[in-house]
Amino acid sequence: MSYITLNTNKLRHNYHYLNQLFEENHIIWAVVAKLLCGNEKFLKCLLEISDKEVCDSRLTNLRHIKQLSPTTKTIYIKPPAKRLARSIVQYADVSFNTEIDTIKALSNEAIEQNKIHKIVIMVEMGELREGIMVKNLSQFYGEAIRIPNIEIVGIGTNLNCLNGILPDEKKLIKLHRFKEIIEEIHQTKIPFISAGSSVTIPLLFKNKIPEGINHFRVGETLFFGTDVYNDSIINGMHQDVFQMTAEIIEIVEKPMIPAGDAGTNLTGETPIHDNINKGKTSVRAILDVGILDIDPKHLQPISSGIEIIGASSDMMILDLADNSKDYHVGDTIDFSMNYMAVLRAMNSEYVDKVIDNKINPKHFKILEHSN
Repeated sequence: MSYITLNTNKLRHNYHYLNQLFEENHIIWAVVAKLLCGNEKFLKCLLEISDKEVCDSRLTNLRHIKQLSPTTKTIYIKPPAKRLARSIVQYADVSFNTEIDTIKALSNEAIEQNKIHKIVIMVEMGELREGIMVKNLSQFYGEAIRIPNIEIVGIGTNLNCLNGILPDEKKLIKLHRFKEIIEEIHQTKIPFISAGSSVTIPLLFKNKIPEGINHFRVGETLFFGTDVYNDSIINGMHQDVFQMTAEIIEIVEKPMIPAGDAGTNLTGETPIHDNINKGKTSVRAILDVGILDIDPKHLQPISSGIEIIGASSDMMILDLADNSKDYHVGDTIDFSMNYMAVLRAMNSEYVDKVIDNKINPKHFKILEHSN
């Protein structure tokens, strides 16, 4: 039995903390929900707490959101594939775009579906992920604005996700200036500059967000209370909205050093052991979760005196030292999780998803039987 728990009270607290911060700075924000991987339980929880736009980079997740809450505005936050144009228009109210041919495909589908599809034009600002080059921005905008059933509602940029390039006041001022130039050249108005994300939030605390940067897309800080810019935490926010729990399936006192000639393990590594531990023993526990479901490097036992030794495909091994807490087979151990740990667990169908620790034992029996 292994499961990930979402604490609704802590999520609600983080949401209101951010909402107040953005309201004070006259910024509209949207929730990035891709971490939830379209899970119905967790999405329902989020939608009960938030009335904001919801962003995702997976169409199936946007479809789930629309099925759960048809009036919720949705944003597809990566350049769409042309072949997905029909579904993009159907399930996303807004999409981020960098290719004229794709926008034309979205236009054709919008006409077919009798809709106006909104787009944000993404601009390259140094991160070298998605975004058109600044020198081409005016021409691109001039072409896009003439495409039928397409409404340009903003320009945006992405930073920090690929090469770790951090946002700064200078970059954001430049982006605002680009918007003003386009508006002047094309005699138009662009409502939004979507240039904020979790990594940009610390600039708000320093009053370094230029006027005109009026739209943020936030996921990690909402769910983890993290200061992504400084790789730290934000005081007043919860870092433990999520928690992993796994059951002990074996507990035995064993040698601390393995015996025999060592080759590579499942992940292609040859573990190195400190010979100072030769001849010593400790209590080892095996849990019913492995690297198919989690990455041990991104988990941290909540209780002290526990060390993660490693994991195979479907088991994780812990060193309990002398087992001073008197763990037994069938007991569970809790772990704190970072972003990557939650993302891996959410993508695993073998890790159950639980709201506020409300566990249904019958459900686990069904899962075990079906596996």
